[in-house]
Amino acid sequence: MSRAGFIGLAGRPNVGKSTLVNAIVGSRVAIVSMRPQTTRRAIRGIATDTAAGRQLVLVDLPGVQKPRDVLTERMQGRVERELADSDLALLVVNGEQGIGPGDRFIARALLAAKAGLPTICAVNKVDRTGPNELVPVLAEAAELEGVDEVFPISARSGEGLEALVARLGELVPEGPYLYPPEDHSDQSGETMLAELIREQVLNRTREEIPHSVEVDVKEVTPREDGLVVVSAEAWVETESQKRILIGKGGRKVGEIGTAARGSLEAELGAKVHLELRIRVRSHWRRQLPVRGTGNLSIRRFEGIPTAFSQRWHTIDRCSPS
Repeated sequence: MSRAGFIGLAGRPNVGKSTLVNAIVGSRVAIVSMRPQTTRRAIRGIATDTAAGRQLVLVDLPGVQKPRDVLTERMQGRVERELADSDLALLVVNGEQGIGPGDRFIARALLAAKAGLPTICAVNKVDRTGPNELVPVLAEAAELEGVDEVFPISARSGEGLEALVARLGELVPEGPYLYPPEDHSDQSGETMLAELIREQVLNRTREEIPHSVEVDVKEVTPREDGLVVVSAEAWVETESQKRILIGKGGRKVGEIGTAARGSLEAELGAKVHLELRIRVRSHWRRQLPVRGTGNLSIRRFEGIPTAFSQRWHTIDRCSPS
């Protein structure tokens, strides 16, 4: 009998949840940045091992925090709903920093989210700590409320992941696979491309800019010569933010576009021309939905790259405005 289930990843901002999801899935399904609160929406990474007969659906949640605006309030609400629907929780803590009040708060929140929810604690970034520093962190992690087991891991190097994944596979319930075995994520292609562009904004801006930007992919057009044209908008909230994001002589937006193009090409398996426009959209964080408000036009031709076809074959459509 196969096993399959939903695993909610919880943890403070920037503890490495997205890196861990990518490592377990074996494919890039969540963007990674040193900026806290990189993840804004629940992202499901799907790790299927047909030989072992298991499918882990890893729900990469936004970092648990006290809501500070409408956007983070919605993010926090999503965290609570996803945890309530999960079969077990994976609490990720930063082994380099040790256990703090935030980790204890999240552990208690997991207990409140769903009675009897099995909870595994992954102490991440052990490759950056020595044995003398790690042992007391593991002991403190084991004492967190509701935590059943503790696994020292490094999402970046892969250390400890095999044991963690095996245990998660034992804990998810028996049942059929929830997604086709070949799937790695439930994200639409639109969302993944927009996230890859936003990742480069996060990595190349400072202060308030990273959290004031959203990206909306408007159109993806594969041409007959094999080039894929991606048209996207980056939204900011003020004219001053727009000037910063564009940069002197367009230098900053040029840097972002060049870096994003490389990520888009890796995702689509084709050469990409990125048309990126910066637009002021005041108070976009208060508006629903956060993404997908524009018309996304997908035009397909015969002979486009296989990777592109697999990613986009289900979304040859225009989204309603």
